[in-house]
Amino acid sequence: MNQQEQLDTLNDIRNIMNRSSKFISLSGLSGIFAGLTALVGAYFAHEALKTYAASGYGYGVDADLSIEFELLKIGVLVLFTALVGGAFFTYRQSRKKNLPIWDSTAKNLLINLAIPLISGGMFVIALLFTHNNALSLIPSSTLIFYGLALINASKYTYSDIRFLGICEIILGLIAMFNVGLSLYFWAIGFGVLHIFYGCIMYFKYEKGAGN
Repeated sequence: MNQQEQLDTLNDIRNIMNRSSKFISLSGLSGIFAGLTALVGAYFAHEALKTYAASGYGYGVDADLSIEFELLKIGVLVLFTALVGGAFFTYRQSRKKNLPIWDSTAKNLLINLAIPLISGGMFVIALLFTHNNALSLIPSSTLIFYGLALINASKYTYSDIRFLGICEIILGLIAMFNVGLSLYFWAIGFGVLHIFYGCIMYFKYEKGAGN
């Protein structure tokens, strides 16, 4: 066996180990789609805030239940659309790689992703309906909990997800001290960063692999 054959064998072993321990059917197109969806949602949230805020656009005003329900509706629609798109592109990628879409690795990934996300969702709902004038903390809170979820789940998929999670947390912390710009930080975190990292993952793991 020559040196090239040895390298090929080692690469095959590494690929088999990655497939058994990491969920590698994530598609960069999922991130791009989620980012575009978030930007559309941020636009509608921006328009809703301008319409309903008592003293013009801003987070420093008391919000009534109408704007809270409107923003909650937008958030749910954005989340649902992003999840449907993510499921579609993940299924498409798993078919291309001839890999199962549901196995123990996928289960571990979803569990580790869901725990911080569900906790963050409950925290945001509590902010919305139990604290006055807490609207300004919601964008930063969602960024932080989402970043924690990505870091928690990154051990079961590509390591790039961990760096995306760190960036989301940093943006969330900055947004906490700049509440007037919270929506813009939210749009950067869920929109621009998703598109950026989606492009990186697509060209690194899909386009470069000849898919």
